[in-house]
Amino acid sequence: MHILTIGLNYKTAPVEIREKFAFQADLLPHALTQLRNTKSILECVILSTCNRMELYLVVDYLHSGEETPKIFLSEWFGIPKKEFSKYLYLLKDDEAIIHLFRVTCGLDSMVLGETQILGQVKEAWFTAQSCQSTGSLLNTLFKQAVTLAKKAHSETQIGENAVSVSYAAVELGKKIFGSFSEKSVLVIGAGEMSELTAKHFHANGAKNVMVVNRTLERAEKLSSQFGGKAFTMEQLNHVMIHADIVVSSTGSNHYVVTKEDISKVLKARNHRPLFLIDIAVPRDLDPAINELDNVYLYDIDDLEGIVEANLQERAKEAERIKAMIEEELVAFKNWVNTLGVVPLITSLRKKATAIQEETMQSILNKMPNLTDREVLILKKHTKSIVNQLLRDPILRIKEMSAESNGDEALEMFSKIFALEEQVEKEEKKQVLTSSKEQQVNSKTIAAAKITVHS
Repeated sequence: MHILTIGLNYKTAPVEIREKFAFQADLLPHALTQLRNTKSILECVILSTCNRMELYLVVDYLHSGEETPKIFLSEWFGIPKKEFSKYLYLLKDDEAIIHLFRVTCGLDSMVLGETQILGQVKEAWFTAQSCQSTGSLLNTLFKQAVTLAKKAHSETQIGENAVSVSYAAVELGKKIFGSFSEKSVLVIGAGEMSELTAKHFHANGAKNVMVVNRTLERAEKLSSQFGGKAFTMEQLNHVMIHADIVVSSTGSNHYVVTKEDISKVLKARNHRPLFLIDIAVPRDLDPAINELDNVYLYDIDDLEGIVEANLQERAKEAERIKAMIEEELVAFKNWVNTLGVVPLITSLRKKATAIQEETMQSILNKMPNLTDREVLILKKHTKSIVNQLLRDPILRIKEMSAESNGDEALEMFSKIFALEEQVEKEEKKQVLTSSKEQQVNSKTIAAAKITVHS
């Protein structure tokens, strides 16, 4: 039995390919059911976002497990295999497990350390559970991945350094003003970058957002998102008198604001500090403005330098998370290795308990005049003998099951104690119980046979 990941993402496929393989949310349950019913697929989860499409699978045989998901994708999306196979990646066992941990922690995202993917992984897993397409392996693996991601983001600083130009501008503003709650933000231009930066400032406490644009209608459309005010370019200098933070991103081929403009504005402001951010290329703000007192001017290069430094800091934190992932991989494999020993230990305990109870009944039949206290003492001591005899064998088989030849050890243990028939009953019972309680695929919960090959 193997765990596989097959998919494509922003690294392996352009957007025009990725968009062809996006699963519609309302059809996802049907897709999971169809995939689960595909040959060799025992468990499955489908993760579909704008940047990736991935199938997480438990398969019974490796070869068919590698091919049938491609057939499923071809049939579901109506695209011949030869047209998309080159964009797919296939990860097996340890690689697949590590990949899921990396994805959930944000280490495989476009923006290193982002947290949105964690919610997307959780939603994909919950959807698969509701469709009864997961079993003991993927349920445990995804639960472990989600817990790891939460731990990684709480115990490291991977998400605390700005890695976009627009957010770097906000971080700079915080260093100068501390809080934006009483500050006014002026946005020059109404394009995508201006909108994104305004959103970041507003989300971080800036309540008064003003927009200046050549087209008043576009300025009004952007400012309305924040309950702000819109102005024309002719009103720019007057509006700057009342602003604390100015963000400029227009398509102009010449300076929109000159040193002379800011000199006049500063006098009208009684030289209150003014924070200027120029994220336009070509630049909107005259670099000579920096020569003035009480003015803080930053351009796109300044911000990109901050972003690069922050990316390096995130990369350092990512190394810490990679070490955490290695530990989680070991923990998951240890858990998998113990699955096969559970029915065995249960069978041994039941067999030993049955012998102890039969022995007690034989004693009572031969010695019917025993007092209640004497019966209690005999039960206690015969159980103690059984438990002491079982303790070391059980401890040893747990240790041996985690070794490379664990399957052989389990088989030999079963033969030595003549447990074959009892183990088979326990496996069937475990399957029925798990199916009723978890509503999952019974084939994957016959745990004695489950192994993840390294």
